[in-house]
Amino acid sequence: MSGSERTRPVPRRTFVLGTAAAAGSAALAGPLAAPAAAAAFGWSDDGSNYVVDTGAALVFKVSKTTGDLTSLVYRGTEYQGYGGMNSHIESGLGSSTVAIAQSGSTILVSVTHGTLKHYYAARSGENNVYLWTHKADASVSATRYIVRVKAGLFLNDQPDSYTYTTSTIEASDVFAKSDGQTRSKHYSGLRVIDYSHIGWTNGGVGLWIVRSNHEKASGGPFYRSLLRHQSADGGGLYEILYYGQNQTEEQRFGLQGPYVIAFTDGGAPSSALFPGTLTTPWADSLGISGYVAASGRGRVAGVGITGRDTAHPYTVGLANAAAQYWGAARPSDGWFSIAGVLPGTYTLTVHKSELAVLSTQVTVTAGGTTTLNSLAIPSSNDPGNASAIWRINDWTGTPSGFKNADLMTYAHPSDVRAAAWTGNVVIGSGSETSAFPCYLWKDVNSGLLVYFRLTAAQAAAAHVLRIGVTTAYANGRPQVVVNDTWTSAVPAPPTQPGTRSLTNGSYRGNNHTFTYSVPASAWLTDTGQYNVLKINVVSGSGTASYLSAGTSIDAIDLLD
Repeated sequence: MSGSERTRPVPRRTFVLGTAAAAGSAALAGPLAAPAAAAAFGWSDDGSNYVVDTGAALVFKVSKTTGDLTSLVYRGTEYQGYGGMNSHIESGLGSSTVAIAQSGSTILVSVTHGTLKHYYAARSGENNVYLWTHKADASVSATRYIVRVKAGLFLNDQPDSYTYTTSTIEASDVFAKSDGQTRSKHYSGLRVIDYSHIGWTNGGVGLWIVRSNHEKASGGPFYRSLLRHQSADGGGLYEILYYGQNQTEEQRFGLQGPYVIAFTDGGAPSSALFPGTLTTPWADSLGISGYVAASGRGRVAGVGITGRDTAHPYTVGLANAAAQYWGAARPSDGWFSIAGVLPGTYTLTVHKSELAVLSTQVTVTAGGTTTLNSLAIPSSNDPGNASAIWRINDWTGTPSGFKNADLMTYAHPSDVRAAAWTGNVVIGSGSETSAFPCYLWKDVNSGLLVYFRLTAAQAAAAHVLRIGVTTAYANGRPQVVVNDTWTSAVPAPPTQPGTRSLTNGSYRGNNHTFTYSVPASAWLTDTGQYNVLKINVVSGSGTASYLSAGTSIDAIDLLD
C-alpha cells in the first residue's frame, strides 16, 4: 500500500519505534495475569459486525462478512480508519465466513476465506487483540496484517513516513522532502531480530503491534521489511510474514502467531507480550487451525561456540521448509538456547554478524531438549581468517563500515545526507573503509579505483582477489581490471532476490564471494608505483541511475 499524499496539517505529537530494550511500564494487563473482573466483558452483534468489549478500555469490531477489523475504540476514541479503509490481512480478503465464540475469559472471532483462516482473540480485562493467521497455500499472494490508523492521532515524521509530500522520486513509495531528505514506508532501519514491537505514542496513549516469533515467516533473523508508515491520510502498522520483497527463501505455510495489537497509557507494551516471552495456554483448547501448544514443542541448546571473532556478535539460526527460529550466542562463550521449536530436523547455522560460518543438522522432538556439545567454527569457514596483503572492511555479511552503509537502511541513495558515491580509495591511507562506497551501480559509480603498492616479492607472484557481496539488483556484479593490462572474465550472477533492495532500505540478499585469480604479469614491478584496481559493475539489465544494475559490498581483499 503506497497511499496518496495530501498536505493537510496534523497536530505535532511524539512517536516511539519500539525495540525489546525499550520495554517500559505500561497500563496494560499482561497475558499471564489473572483476568480482571469486568462486568462489560462480552460480545454483541450490531447487524454488520461482531462487537467485542474487552472489559477494559478497548472495544473492537470485526465485519461479519469480510473479517476486516472495522473499529478500534480505546477510551472512547476511534483509532481504526485510514483513508476510509479497514484493518485486515493483505488488502482485505473480501467475502469470508466469520464466526464468534466465548469460552470463559476468552472471546475468539474466526475468519475463513478459502484455504486461509484468520483469528482475533480478546481476554477479559486486557487492552490487547491477539491475532493468528493460518495460510495453507499461495492462494493469497502475501501474508501481512495492516492496522490502519486515523490521521491526526499520532505523528511520524521519521524515515518510514510519507511526511505529507507529493514529491515522488521512485515508484510510488519513495518520497523527497523539500530539504532533500528522503522518506518511504520501507525505511524502518530494522531487521526482524532488532525489534519486538512497532508503533506510536502521543504521551497519553500508545498503539503498538507486537510481532510474532515469525516461525512461519521467511528470510531469517536479518530480514528487513516495512513495519509502519504515516501520511496525511493516516498511519499503518504492519505484521509482515511474507511480503515477496527482497525474499531469500520460499514462503512457509501454516499457522503464524500470535501477534498482538496492544494499547497502553503511553508506555511500551508489556514485555510479557514479546516474542519468546509470551505464552498462551488459554488458547490451547480454542481449536485454532495449526495451533501447537508449548507441550508439543522442543528446545535446542548449545554449550558454546569456539573459533569466534569476539569483535562481532554471533546468532544461531534454525531453518527448514516448515519453520525458522533464532537466538543470540552469549558473547563470553557462545552459549545459546532456542525454545518453542516445532518438532523436526533443521539446518543449524551459526552467523558471524550476518555471515554464515558454520552449518550442521539438528533434530528437535516434542517436549525434549536437544543439547549440543561445543560447536567449533573451522578457521577456513571465516574468510576474515585468511592472510591478506590488504583488506578493506571486516567480513561480516553486511556492508557495515563502508561509506553510507548506516544511512542506506533508512534513506534513498539520492538523499542529501549521503556522501558522494564516487571517489577513489588508497590502501594505507587509513580511510580505506570509510572511503569505499557500500553500494556500486553501473550508472552511478562503476569504475571505482583502488590504489595499492606491492613489495617486489608480492609483485612476483599470482594472487587471489576476493570481493564479497550481500545482495545485487538486476544481476549487478563486479568485473575487475588491474593496471589496465589484465581484465577478469565476467562472473556468473549468483542467485539474488529479483525485487528492489538497494533503494528501499535493504542490503539483505544472499551473501556471495567473487574470486579472481590475478596473474603475476598483471602487477607493476616498480615498488614505488601504485597498482590500480578498477571495479566495474556489469549486467545487461536494470534501468538507470540508482535502479541500474548494482550490488552491495561486504569486504574486499587481496590474499597473500
